[in-house]
Amino acid sequence: MHVFVTGGTGTIGSAVVADLQDNGHTVLALARSDSSERALREAGAGVLRGALADLDVLRAGAAQSDGVITLAFGSVFAGPDELAAAIAEADAAMSALGEALLGTDRPIVTVAGTPSVPGRASTENDPLGLDGPVAGRARSVNALLDLGSRGVRASAVRMPRTVHNDGLGGFAGVLTERARRTGVAGYPGDGTQRWPAVHARDAATLLRLALEKAPAGTSWHAVADEGVAVRDIATVIGRRLALPVHPVPTETFGPLGPVFAMDQPASSAHTREALGWQTTHPSLLEDLENLQP
Repeated sequence: MHVFVTGGTGTIGSAVVADLQDNGHTVLALARSDSSERALREAGAGVLRGALADLDVLRAGAAQSDGVITLAFGSVFAGPDELAAAIAEADAAMSALGEALLGTDRPIVTVAGTPSVPGRASTENDPLGLDGPVAGRARSVNALLDLGSRGVRASAVRMPRTVHNDGLGGFAGVLTERARRTGVAGYPGDGTQRWPAVHARDAATLLRLALEKAPAGTSWHAVADEGVAVRDIATVIGRRLALPVHPVPTETFGPLGPVFAMDQPASSAHTREALGWQTTHPSLLEDLENLQP
């Protein structure tokens, strides 16, 4: 396939661009800056200049591709106004991309977050939450999946809160960044809450598999670690950075504080069985051992 990719220089996106090309696909990637264009060309991808807000550019990228993987999103770790703006921008972008594929039966894959279900690990059959700071994102993803009835093979790969590479990325990366800044490896709540996690390169493989063979309207879980206790994550960070480890107020983490404090294990059993996905890269705690003081 010739695949149009947005967000192709991020932690997940750069792994996706490499994985697609390693498996016989070609890539056209959106680039909003000179530095992004250089990185994409060095990675062997074609480049379409524009930003996520340039809807006509997105439509043009989709029109000249055999399939789309859309990953671009503003920072989820910003303030509430910035988060709302990022969700609105991504919503408009997904709508434009989906409209460009109507009636073609071509695939589009987007990303969401794994849901939280009280008392058990969430599964691919559980709905996305429609309450809270990122509820707008869930509604956007659901709208894209509904395009299956209009000739679009849309699917969603749900990412855990930590997608990591070399110990960096996701919620665990926020704990690391904050530890470096404050001198304390802090965690919200009592630290027994569990976060699922996946290595970026394993997540990239699943995104490709969904592009290649996921049926319309389906959701998949990119989960390698079903649930790692947050206190254990902070303990490794503290040891690697030679910093003390202790709880900090939930509000320390801004509008996403309640999400950080939530117990949210997730399963990928169905994904592994149905798509043949296998994880081969380091677990989160193993990867955090790559952190440098």
